[in-house]
Amino acid sequence: MPNPFETLGLAPTFAIDATDLEERQRELNRAVHPDRHASNSPAQRRQALSRAMDVNQAYRTLCDPATRAEALFELLGTDALASSPVTDPALLGEMMEQRELLDEVRRHKDMERLRALKSSMGERQRQIVLALGQAFEPLLAPSPSQKSRQADLASARRIFTELKYVRRFSEEVAAIEDEI
Repeated sequence: MPNPFETLGLAPTFAIDATDLEERQRELNRAVHPDRHASNSPAQRRQALSRAMDVNQAYRTLCDPATRAEALFELLGTDALASSPVTDPALLGEMMEQRELLDEVRRHKDMERLRALKSSMGERQRQIVLALGQAFEPLLAPSPSQKSRQADLASARRIFTELKYVRRFSEEVAAIEDEI
């Protein structure tokens, strides 16, 4: 996939205003929409359609914090999870406790506790997204030292991993909401 930031004409950054992103997508879609190229050759229409698809894919990538982070890791020339297993015992222990609570909520069909879990994880996810944005700032700054870059990458990966766990938990909460 093409660089989503380049596709939308945006500087690579984690901090993207959702309204600005949506406006940019609409502007580009109006400019490249295949209907505007109806009188052109079939090849030009296909090219316009391809460009519109790229714009829409770039928008979907950048409007979601997790996929935006993955795109930034890719631009930085690194894998988001860097093939190392999660070894943060505090995170693993906490997520196990939360899953045990969730199993208990499911067994007892306790909607009140489910809403409380959903709310607390939603707030935690907002905080993680803010922290991830801060973690990317030095990585995207001009010329970080190699030593600080490695430490900053490790920090961003750790926060990204936490985001993935919290999002997966939130998906499980949503599935339980549907079944209760």
